[in-house]
Amino acid sequence: MAPHPHERPTQPRDRTDGHVERWLPVLPHLDPDIEGAVTRMSELTRHLGRVREQGVADYGLQKHEFDTLHVLAGRGGRAAPSDLRADLNLAPASVTGRLEALERRGFIVRTPSTVDRRKVDIALTESGRVAWREALGVVGREEHRLLGVLTADERHTLADLLRKVLLAQEASAAE
Repeated sequence: MAPHPHERPTQPRDRTDGHVERWLPVLPHLDPDIEGAVTRMSELTRHLGRVREQGVADYGLQKHEFDTLHVLAGRGGRAAPSDLRADLNLAPASVTGRLEALERRGFIVRTPSTVDRRKVDIALTESGRVAWREALGVVGREEHRLLGVLTADERHTLADLLRKVLLAQEASAAE
């Protein structure tokens, strides 16, 4: 007799397996693979969020400070406040407050724009870069620890599969 399409060879169980089993009798048409995948992605996202919050706190940063430094570093260490506002999806006053606090801590400098004297450019300082890299390292180590249980080919396959799912979401969002 052929196995049920949702049955898998015996393998270690995680909390999500129990979650899916509890819901199948309540929602008989529930696809256990979809529920399992979505629940596991949510759990991993929450876990990495907690690691990130603790990691940035361990290095004396608040989450919003880290986020701002991260966006700035991702732009090569230099940006206009309007770029940061767009990347962080914040109101102008919110970005101004963040930048003032980061400047007081010596993590950024604001200088007059070379293009438009009415504007300023934001630059990441060396101490800002060090604080960002140290906090980023905590998250990176945990990501590598978790995904390190997969082979390189499995990580590549996972990334491809998640891209396919995300492209479907992006296409529906664009409609």
